[in-house]
Amino acid sequence: MQVRDGMSSMVLTVGPGHSLQAAARLMSQRRVGAAVVLDPDAAGPGILTERDILDAVGAGQDLSAELVGAHLTSDVVFAAPDWSLEEAAVAMVRGGFRHLIVCDQAEIVGILSVRDVVRCWTDDGAICDVPESAAEVLARQ
Repeated sequence: MQVRDGMSSMVLTVGPGHSLQAAARLMSQRRVGAAVVLDPDAAGPGILTERDILDAVGAGQDLSAELVGAHLTSDVVFAAPDWSLEEAAVAMVRGGFRHLIVCDQAEIVGILSVRDVVRCWTDDGAICDVPESAAEVLARQ
């Protein structure tokens, strides 16, 4: 399977001037763990993840005053839609992150999370058998 098979093509985007609170609200409403940050003054897109927001909470920062631009990751690793899911998983593990922005040429076409990879591997047939208890949980969703 390829990244295009597992990625979400609906990408939440925010600006660097959004508050962390506003970004967290949008992420919660959409039930996503990351937002792509588009800044016309930056060299490329950045990403804000739930971990970035949690770090701010843990540091006692005021989420309504803190801006996305001060908390995003700007040295982003991008995936291509034709990467294999294995290539994407390796990039995530080596980089220590759980989301990849998917670009085709210079256009953002999706986002891939570790959850997407796991979903694809379990739906498509994992290398090992899926335990019956896990299969029951998947069937209820």
